[in-house]
Amino acid sequence: MAAVARLCGMQALRPLSRLSWKTQVRDTHQRASLLSFWELIPMRAEPLRKKKKVDPKKDQAAKDRLKKRIRKLEKASQELIPIEDFITPVRFLDKSRQRPQVELPFEESERRALLLKRWSLYKQQEHQMERDAIRAMLEAQQEALQELKLESLELYTEAIKRNLSLFPFEREGPNYTPPISNYQPPEGRYNDITKIYTQVEFKR
Repeated sequence: MAAVARLCGMQALRPLSRLSWKTQVRDTHQRASLLSFWELIPMRAEPLRKKKKVDPKKDQAAKDRLKKRIRKLEKASQELIPIEDFITPVRFLDKSRQRPQVELPFEESERRALLLKRWSLYKQQEHQMERDAIRAMLEAQQEALQELKLESLELYTEAIKRNLSLFPFEREGPNYTPPISNYQPPEGRYNDITKIYTQVEFKR
């Protein structure tokens, strides 16, 4: 609108005819309108390209190749890495290498069975003694706390507080076999034979 007003002011200064003035104003109004941009859009467009005719056999073959490739990828993703700890090597399946079962005499089998019974009885008695000692200590502790509570409540509250310096707690329990004095463990080499598996990817 500002451009129209500017042009109208210029036309008023010039001595033009009535017909030319109307034509000039009409032409300027069309050029200043925003609708004139729509006239430029078809002119700037590219010509339509001709669609290529696709052979249906080639299209179907491409789809089949794609399906086949997808099936191969699905099969490759389902491959699992074997756990060698659960697989018995073939050399250990040879029956000729199996150790024959030794039949012990009757006296030796009876002696071992009696020794095992005595050992079980000894461990049972040891466990029972430990339980009795722990029960006696707990009862003595509760009795001492009750007496301390009657004497002084402040000392009782301090006594039942948790001692954070007890942890980490380390204790070596009883062993089934006595330790060997001055035992020097053998020094050996460590060979890492861990197999590394890589997932095979399908190449196009």
